[in-house]
Amino acid sequence: MRAAVTQLRLRRYARPGDVADMVRVVNAAAVADCVEEFWSEESMHSWIDHPTEQFDARRDVVLAELAGRVVGAGGMDWVDTRDGLYREYRFWGAVDPPFRDQGIGSALVAHQERHARELASGQALDREPVLGTFAPVGRPFEVLLRNNRFEVVRWFFDMVRPHLDAVEIAPMPEGLELRPVTPEQHETIWRANREAFRDHWGGADESLEAMRRLLDDPDTDTSLWLIAWDGDEVAGGVWNDIHAAENRELGLARGWLASVFTRRAWRQRGLARALIGRSLELLRSRGMTTAALGVDADNPSGALGLYERAGFEIHERFCAWRRPLREAP
Repeated sequence: MRAAVTQLRLRRYARPGDVADMVRVVNAAAVADCVEEFWSEESMHSWIDHPTEQFDARRDVVLAELAGRVVGAGGMDWVDTRDGLYREYRFWGAVDPPFRDQGIGSALVAHQERHARELASGQALDREPVLGTFAPVGRPFEVLLRNNRFEVVRWFFDMVRPHLDAVEIAPMPEGLELRPVTPEQHETIWRANREAFRDHWGGADESLEAMRRLLDDPDTDTSLWLIAWDGDEVAGGVWNDIHAAENRELGLARGWLASVFTRRAWRQRGLARALIGRSLELLRSRGMTTAALGVDADNPSGALGLYERAGFEIHERFCAWRRPLREAP
């Protein structure tokens, strides 16, 4: 039975207590859609509590209420794509499963479009504005996106190594060494990572406040990071994570190779291969039994093949969706 959308109230994020409702809705939606993801309130706060030019919760997060109960949530940030063509207003959204099929998802998408237009109207744009999002394949969100004229523009995979046995430890390239990560290195490592991904599809927030957001996340443990140095230069690295709350909730012992990167001058020397093996060994020493990572299916550096040779298998498929923002509403 379809509820009257006129009863729905959409409001912006207003108080820290909203985080609990957002986490409840997002996690319930993940369970209903069989998505292996779990947010803790602490992780959500690390994202919410660090506003940047490109994302500010009080401007960019929306909550949907029916009779005073939060039944949906969504957010948006914007990035300039690395190909120089687009400013992408990227949104996400979730509806509490008992309240689905009542027009709430459509109302959230319509709100996100209006919000993107408002942001774009106040910005001096030298590129085409587009509305974008990511979604796992085969879930209800796909229908909503197709109905709103979004099109798939890119494929991504989550890959899992089902065990951490028989890990190959390749030698480090000559002249490079691993050093323990210290706080004074954080900004140098952050900037090296952002630079390494400038050859890749999409875009990212490169601000120092975005770095602080990452470091404030309870799942970030820099003692798990493996950073290769060439003198005073970062050659590449792997940011490894253990999502403790997610593992407890899902009954897993899984570590994540959250970001595998090599700067251009140090590519094609076997560094990523050497760091991946050491990362798997490190995660196993911390009690993990499996490992996961995300990859762009069309990664220009051949990352998909590298990960397959390291024992990773495709576990979940995701798509990036886009739609022009300047078309008639």
